[in-house]
Amino acid sequence: MAGRGRLLVAEAKPRRFAGASRSDGFTPVKSVGSRGRGFTLIEVLIATTLLAAGLALAFATVRAATATAQRGEQLSQRSERMRAVEGFLRRRITSALPIGFETLPDTGEQLRFTGEPTRMRFVADLPDYLGRGGPHLHDIEVLDDGDGLRLAVSFTMVAAGQTLPVAGEPRPPDTLAADLSEVRLRYRGLDEQNQLGEWQDEWETPGTLPLQVSVDIVDADGRQWPSLVVALPQAGAGGDGGLFR
Repeated sequence: MAGRGRLLVAEAKPRRFAGASRSDGFTPVKSVGSRGRGFTLIEVLIATTLLAAGLALAFATVRAATATAQRGEQLSQRSERMRAVEGFLRRRITSALPIGFETLPDTGEQLRFTGEPTRMRFVADLPDYLGRGGPHLHDIEVLDDGDGLRLAVSFTMVAAGQTLPVAGEPRPPDTLAADLSEVRLRYRGLDEQNQLGEWQDEWETPGTLPLQVSVDIVDADGRQWPSLVVALPQAGAGGDGGLFR
């Protein structure tokens, strides 16, 4: 019994572990996997590559969004310019009056509307916002500046069937649209059977107004504007009824 008691007391004594301190009791053994270590060169390179790829993708997205916004703004400006030019032409051509602006010396015939593929002239009252009153000759012409075409208009006051001379330096034509590759003006009236005739590149009866005027415009980049067809309310007045000769 005495031996057995000594065995139990010996088993009850706390065991000492490797690395234990004699003064402060047990000291836990550190795990091999808990040791701190830095990043390897490969890990740094992989992280740098991923960061560079992410930044490149972000920059590409920003550039694409900026380009899309710029294209949208350009298309909006182009559409606005087309509407402004077409609205101006429609209002001016619709306002054409059977008023003469020049008299031919050999025949005594008064010119009321002259139409060519790149130029047309007629008389209409100018609106108040242009700062001029009374009938004015509208001279709409396609000009070639060497690096592209432009559509321009000039105004001259008309009185007693004649244009009045301009005092001082003549004013240059006002540009309606620039950077164009093609502008085509056409005219339409009644044929000999009093039916609506075919489109003509030149208006052959300058003593009368045509029934319709067509304006086709193509930008320098090849984009075609919507075709503009304008009817003249005063067509057929002041001559032979608008017949083609």
